[in-house]
Formats: sequence, C-alpha cells, structure tokens
Amino acid sequence: MVSYALQVPGEYGYVLTVAASSLFVNTLHFFLTAKARKASGLAYPIPYASQEQAEKDPKAYAFNCAQRAHSNYTENLTPFLGALLISGLRFPTASAALGAAWVLGRFWYALGYTSSGPQGRLKGFTLSILADLSLKVMAVIASVKLLPSL
Repeated sequence: MVSYALQVPGEYGYVLTVAASSLFVNTLHFFLTAKARKASGLAYPIPYASQEQAEKDPKAYAFNCAQRAHSNYTENLTPFLGALLISGLRFPTASAALGAAWVLGRFWYALGYTSSGPQGRLKGFTLSILADLSLKVMAVIASVKLLPSL
C-alpha cells in the first residue's frame, strides 16, 4: 500500500469560493418558495399543492414550481460539490470557472422556473448541466491521476 501527502493547489481557494457561493442559491430558493407559499395560501406542512389545486389556482401551480425548483437544486448540490472539489485538486482554475457557470445556471434556473413555469428553467438547466457534466469528467480524470502506478 502506497501512501502520499495530498497537496492542494495554490488556486484551490477559487474552488472553495465557488463552493461557498453555491450555498446562496439555497437562500434564493428559500425566499422564492416562501413568497410563493404565502401567495398560494398553502400552509405548512403541505409540501405541494395537489394536481387538482394546481390546475384550478395559478398561485398553487406557481408554488409547486418554486418547490420543484428548490427540490431539484437540493438533488443536484451534493454531486456538484463532490465533482467541483475533486476536479479542483487537478484543475483548480477550470473547475472554479465551470463551478461559477453552474452557480449562475442554477440562479437562472430558479428565477426562470418560478417566474415562467417549467419552460422557464430550460436555459438555466442547459448552462448548469453542461458545467456539471464537465466537472464530473474532470473529477474522474483528477481521481485517476491520483491512483498509484501499478
């Protein structure tokens, strides 16, 4: 078994800054969802309006869009952070740039979904998924480069 010290690149601070900034997307979702919940009149702990409610009430439908956008963000945050932090060990500047694109895409996604429904999320989705896939590929490359030579 080979052991080695892992050195973090000098530019890794950029990666950590992007990781920290991604957490503010959750704050945006909090405000968007709270605003939509209040407008819809749906009280806690109701997580979503029923299909019947959403079909009859545009405010209930808007609340569902806000909730779904927030759920999608939380579903994607952990894989994004993993890919960002791993890829940043080998490619810190490129990872930080792609991470910033992901964060921007997620802001765009949230604002689009909550203002225009499912169609409004597509541009933000496209930006964030391209950045996400790139980071995942880079994370695999970075990981393979850390394997001991056989």
